[in-house]
Amino acid sequence: MIETLAPAARIGKPAVAALGMLAVATGALESVVAPTLPLLQRELDMTPAQGALLSVVLLVTGALITPVAGTFGDRYGGKRVLIRLMAVVSAGGLVSALAPNLPVLLLGQILQGAMVGALPLSFILVREHLPADAAKVAIGVVSGLFVGGGMAGTLAAGPVAEGLSRHWMFALPTIAVIMSTALVNRLMPHDAPGRTDATGLDWLGLALLSGSLATLMLGLALAPDLASRPLALGALVVVLAAFATGWIAVERRATEPMIDLRMLARPAIWQPLVLTFAICVGTSVAVYLVPQLLAVPAGEYGFGASATEIGFLLLPGAVAATLAGPLSGMWVRRSGSRAVVTAGIVILAVGLIGLAALHTEVWHLVGGKAMIALANGLCVTALVTGIATAVDRRDTGIATSLVLVTRVLGYAVGAQLSGVILTAATPSGSDIPAESAFVTGFVIAGSVAALSLPVVRSMKKGVTR
Repeated sequence: MIETLAPAARIGKPAVAALGMLAVATGALESVVAPTLPLLQRELDMTPAQGALLSVVLLVTGALITPVAGTFGDRYGGKRVLIRLMAVVSAGGLVSALAPNLPVLLLGQILQGAMVGALPLSFILVREHLPADAAKVAIGVVSGLFVGGGMAGTLAAGPVAEGLSRHWMFALPTIAVIMSTALVNRLMPHDAPGRTDATGLDWLGLALLSGSLATLMLGLALAPDLASRPLALGALVVVLAAFATGWIAVERRATEPMIDLRMLARPAIWQPLVLTFAICVGTSVAVYLVPQLLAVPAGEYGFGASATEIGFLLLPGAVAATLAGPLSGMWVRRSGSRAVVTAGIVILAVGLIGLAALHTEVWHLVGGKAMIALANGLCVTALVTGIATAVDRRDTGIATSLVLVTRVLGYAVGAQLSGVILTAATPSGSDIPAESAFVTGFVIAGSVAALSLPVVRSMKKGVTR
């Protein structure tokens, strides 16, 4: 068994710093689309629905790749899988940078989506090569630096796109990904040879899970059109049910299942998943709607902000999210994860409902978005750290992958819901949705967040176990 292998070599601060640099680079590459979405919509002549698709296509790949990456990392070693995954991400970044049109840009984003699998692989490495207490700190640091990278991408994307071109806003973080990957490859110890002896990989379960996630994400991507096409909707539901039913049946019989269904039944696992989904739906609505509202012409009800201005206006929220990581870790040690998540959800719901009621001044949007980002950082860091330390070391990759896949699904649902609401509220012949659409989106997101509070109350006090 994996747990009986000889202790892995310990790593020092330079190796953890290399993982942190990679987290910054991938976070930056992931975040460049959000603040520049209005600019991309203009340059590539996209509808709001196509803009929503562009904003989630990276997450679609992430949902498919992350459980695969986590499983392979648990079995074959985090380093070798991470390096190969970053090669795919780098290729995707270069395709996005060179993309002349929307289809090619979508292809680049699909390849970039592999970056979502980098976090569980990083968690595998720190749990493998650090003592338990140090590993918890390192997980928080890497998570926080990923958010920090998102802050850098959010801030720089607009100025780079407007000062140079939209191509460079993808190229620069891609170069950073390539350089930091080389550094990780040099500083991290080689994976233990014994890990390659793992046998019996659940290929059928892997294929059925991938089919389930692909069908679900396809349904979300096509959501704006499915309401008028009931036959297509029915076909997707049938295919999804078939994949999901087959996956459950295979996992129950598998000697070494990809995901142990008994693990999913543990409150320490399913509660964080439910909460992560609700929290990310609410956060994603704000991530999508706030830049759109800022970009609405000042002659209407918006502020006519450029991509550069939107990036700077979103900066306080990115700072709040970055600070939330270490703050959450300290708060969890003092008061327990349930207290942190409860406070985060309350802040999230208040921020969203506040935006629905007050959005007539720029500071309303800046302040509300900062509250939402802080709440998201508090909650997700507490939930990821809790679930990472609630399972055996050999299950770190798949357990944290489940949280990240759930995060992806939450973000995809929120973005597509926002796109549907704006599209439905845009009058024929106009590209400006009714103001009521933004109010509706914020209210729905706030309600979803608030309705998750009963799940938090069922959690055990203290750190999730």
